[in-house]
Amino acid sequence: MTTSPIQPDPSAIGGIPKAPLAFMPNTARLFKERAVRFERLAEGSRLAPYLTFLAGLTRIQSELVEALPPLDPISNEQVERARNAAMPPLDRSAIGQSAVFRETLKQFLDRAEALDKPAAAAEALAQVQLADEATLEWMVENIAADNLPIEALAQHLYVAAATQIHAARLASGLDAAKLVPIQVGVCPTCGGKPIASMVIGFQGAEGTRYAGCSCCGTLWNEVRVKCLACGSTKGIGYRAVESGTEEATVKAEVCDTCHSWVKILYQNKNPSLEIVADDVASLGLDLLMKDTEYKRAGFNPFLMGY
Repeated sequence: MTTSPIQPDPSAIGGIPKAPLAFMPNTARLFKERAVRFERLAEGSRLAPYLTFLAGLTRIQSELVEALPPLDPISNEQVERARNAAMPPLDRSAIGQSAVFRETLKQFLDRAEALDKPAAAAEALAQVQLADEATLEWMVENIAADNLPIEALAQHLYVAAATQIHAARLASGLDAAKLVPIQVGVCPTCGGKPIASMVIGFQGAEGTRYAGCSCCGTLWNEVRVKCLACGSTKGIGYRAVESGTEEATVKAEVCDTCHSWVKILYQNKNPSLEIVADDVASLGLDLLMKDTEYKRAGFNPFLMGY
């Protein structure tokens, strides 16, 4: 009797063969499932007030996805130009000039008034509602640059949430097969930074790592054990709040080349993990990493200031 040789585990070397480059956001589920996860994470958490507030904001995102009229898709010509130039087809820098986005923002802000919120959050909301065109455009530009000013984080949070709605709706109309890799740690749809990455366990890509875009919600394939900030494969290590790092489902992937770190979530071990909600809920890991030489490279507008 003959036996077949044991094949190497592809997940240990960076992903299964022919893993899809990207999964586009399913807007009918994206924000709804995120809100549910925020609500569950709030139960018994010391972060419960903030997680509950974000659950409310995410519920509004879900409601608007269903209520807003359909968007004109990104044209095939723009997609092909971007593909040929190895650029993202969704131009985030142009979002602020979109009349559809401005209406999305207005409706989002109006609905956010009804949420229970601390006085500071209510004041920030009022300031955004009263902001002039130039200020709003400045805020969208900051969000597009993944660079929020410390003195106006609360105001930017609301605008970022509305931007996520608009960008995810545009991204959902794209064909993932027409996207091309841009560079390590860059969303192939809109050029955004990753919130974190996830080792997933679904859709035939089990054990493969996907980074999650902080703006449009696209998941894109990234080789495992590689820094998402500089692309180095040397000096990569892992930290966790738990004493048993191997068993942790949320870790900090640290890079000794550029001294940055990005969270990695193991959804294949815990299917309930959601990249935005669990990034916020794992704030303890951020606080742990603040006392190290590593600087956070993942971008989450809901977690800025920490």
